[in-house]
Amino acid sequence: MDQQAELKRLRDELDLVNADLLELINKRGEIAVEIGKVKRAQGLDRYDPVRERQMLESIAENNHGPFETGRLQHMFKEIFKASLELQGEDRTRKLLVSRKQKPTNTIIRVGDDVIGDGSQQLIAGPCAVESEEQVFEVAAQLAKHGVRFMRGGAYKPRTSPYDFQGLGLEGLKMLKKAADAHNLHVITEIMTPSAVESALPYVDIIQVGARNMQNFDLLKEVGRTNKPVLLKRGLSATLEEFMYAAEYIMASGNDQVILCERGIRTYERATRNTLDISAVPILKQETHLPVMVDVTHSTGRKDILLPTAKAAYAVGADAVMVEVHPFPALALSDANQQLDFKEFDAFVENLTSTFPALNVQ
Repeated sequence: MDQQAELKRLRDELDLVNADLLELINKRGEIAVEIGKVKRAQGLDRYDPVRERQMLESIAENNHGPFETGRLQHMFKEIFKASLELQGEDRTRKLLVSRKQKPTNTIIRVGDDVIGDGSQQLIAGPCAVESEEQVFEVAAQLAKHGVRFMRGGAYKPRTSPYDFQGLGLEGLKMLKKAADAHNLHVITEIMTPSAVESALPYVDIIQVGARNMQNFDLLKEVGRTNKPVLLKRGLSATLEEFMYAAEYIMASGNDQVILCERGIRTYERATRNTLDISAVPILKQETHLPVMVDVTHSTGRKDILLPTAKAAYAVGADAVMVEVHPFPALALSDANQQLDFKEFDAFVENLTSTFPALNVQ
């Protein structure tokens, strides 16, 4: 037999093996579907990690080559994954955050004000609470424009341990006093589970910062409160990880969660972080939760706050967050990225002329 004939014979034999494999894989899929029915009837989870481990160990014990065991196990894990998908819903369908679980939008109500009802909110305030005089000035400026939500940091997570860390509970009391005087709602970051209870009387919306997105003890603790939670995306978090962080809060009993895109870390140095504007429509599509954008921390540049805010509203953001300070040059943190009052006036005026749904005056 010449080489061409031998090659054809081997290829024909391989085609028969491929056909057998195809039939066996589909047969496996049919069995997996039946297993899924039995599991649903018994209330069992589709995924059984112990069973998967046993099957992978069996492959290792019975493999005699020529394929390496690791390569075969990888191939079979893909088959396992496909079989799980045949058993029913995708793995995100049952998540509390999933729009497949709750088709209607979640609306956050704080007093008479709402986030997520189709209107668009503006959230503003200083990076950090520095003095009572400062927060009262900012509160008056926000009230002048009809802004309803005031943000301000009393506890400040800083990259350097030598930077201003915030005034703590005393700063939070100042923030609440100024907000109450001008009929505003307080949004502030709480950094530790132990600080949550003492902060509750002074907070209307609890913020979980980017560096705490996967602080699971904190997520569970704020999930046990009855206060809305503003959850910021982590510096390098995928959207899936972001949604699972929100799931921790909701699984603990609190369904009042706002997702905040605040920029992620990339190789780009032109901005402080890279604003992932595509995250907004994706999160709106995949979840039922309100989505907002922090244009200050995502860009770190005052000169592009306005166009990025417009971009956020244009793709469907329920709110935009921006930082405002009476004298940014004297600010104790993030001086270069905060708007002064004149800049804020122009910022609001330009936004309201473009977006009639923006809930300011």
